[in-house]
Amino acid sequence: MAHITSSVEYGIHCLLWLAGSAETPLSSRDLAELQGISPSFLAKIFPKLEKAGIVSASDGVRGGYRLARAPEAISFLEIVDAIEGNKPLFDCQEIRDRCAVFGTEAPDWATAGVCAIHAVMLKAEQAMRDELASHTLADANSSFERKAPHEFFIRLDEWKSERAKGRKPGRPPKPSEPPA
Repeated sequence: MAHITSSVEYGIHCLLWLAGSAETPLSSRDLAELQGISPSFLAKIFPKLEKAGIVSASDGVRGGYRLARAPEAISFLEIVDAIEGNKPLFDCQEIRDRCAVFGTEAPDWATAGVCAIHAVMLKAEQAMRDELASHTLADANSSFERKAPHEFFIRLDEWKSERAKGRKPGRPPKPSEPPA
């Protein structure tokens, strides 16, 4: 678990939009617009989520992304690992092995076992992983649904409906042509 980047935050927000839109797939462009970010930024995140089995994609005019599993079955840890990779939070450099006092070779007593600093970092990382594993997308979605007023969901449904109407089969009009 490397440093958790903004990709995770945006990825989780996208997944929350999908959790609330189970019946309607959302394109990465729709999800990017909902959050005011670049579609190309999300285009780097969603293949990772798809590979991890968190989302599934459907092609076509009315295609997009859906959750591949119920929100209750998707933990924050899975999302973090899918986006960031399962890398350690702390990368021990075994500095104790290079102490100038030891000369060219450190004695066994100095390097035996896990470094005391690394042991603390491993324990902290495990606590963080346990905490992330204990929270699901459903937990966050439930919290959001309690907080947001009912009118917000009406406006969101209207927005999604308008976006869907704009997706028509066939070729898009040329910039010089009026839309059909």
